[in-house]
Amino acid sequence: MMTLRIGLIGIVFLGCLAAQKYRGPTPAKPDVPYLIHADNLVETEVVEAKEEKRKEDLAYIVPGASSSAKTPLTGPRFLFQADKLNAEKLQLYRFEVKNGHREVFFSHNNKGSAKPRRVEVTRVSEGLYRLEVNESLENGEYGLTPEGANQVFCFQVY
Repeated sequence: MMTLRIGLIGIVFLGCLAAQKYRGPTPAKPDVPYLIHADNLVETEVVEAKEEKRKEDLAYIVPGASSSAKTPLTGPRFLFQADKLNAEKLQLYRFEVKNGHREVFFSHNNKGSAKPRRVEVTRVSEGLYRLEVNESLENGEYGLTPEGANQVFCFQVY
């Protein structure tokens, strides 16, 4: 009898935990990652990268030397309201600043080719995800991009 009672209490407790909803700030726009700064959200800079062929390699170029979205956090976190984009398919790359623009380079032989940084994606509530960078980022320019797309969500670590 005591075991049954403890089991029922456990089931009720788990039900209460599942019913809890996210109560923090929410993104103003879907499909745009927002930097989390305490209780404030900072929209990332949304741009379309221009693809440029270089011999057998590719570079993706974003205008401007720095992003308008900035964070002092070397391990930034983002909040993302998914609509058309899949949060699990976002990849993080570091840009190099050259001649007043930002670029990321991909080589067919992998020599000098950009590598995605690790990002952990956690579902916070229905359609809402938290993205956390799993390594300490150096100061510089970065972009999250959906796999296979030229859309980039830029930010700067300073």
